[in-house]
Amino acid sequence: MAWDEWKQIKNDVAAQRTDSMRLDQLAPAAGGDGPDLASSPEKKQAAAKAINDDLERDVERDGKHAAESVKAVVKELSARDGYGWDTSGALKKAHRTWEQQVKALLGRLASEKHALSKTGIDFHNDDIGIGSLLAPPSAIDDY
Repeated sequence: MAWDEWKQIKNDVAAQRTDSMRLDQLAPAAGGDGPDLASSPEKKQAAAKAINDDLERDVERDGKHAAESVKAVVKELSARDGYGWDTSGALKKAHRTWEQQVKALLGRLASEKHALSKTGIDFHNDDIGIGSLLAPPSAIDDY
């Protein structure tokens, strides 16, 4: 390809290009002109309650259940006559990792529960603050 031919291709492509910016977005909801940014404190509280009442309890219970099972297997495979199964030590190591993961998951659930509860309060306080800034001055403010 000759240099002139390459130059012509570059010019043709540049001529077709537009310098405008285009932002992709979702189509507006039926009857609306943009995304729904409304917050539902009830849904946030329900999610926090589900974490508190179900998830945390179940994760803790199931984590302990696994501990009991692993301890029984480790005991059966451990050395009695000086010789034991390699599986026993590997299970102990795997169980330590399991316990760390259960602890991390419980911490994450507690963090999410706190964030869900706090978000509703923050939105409420923001609404009150913005409302007070936008409210028309009352006759009492003149005195």
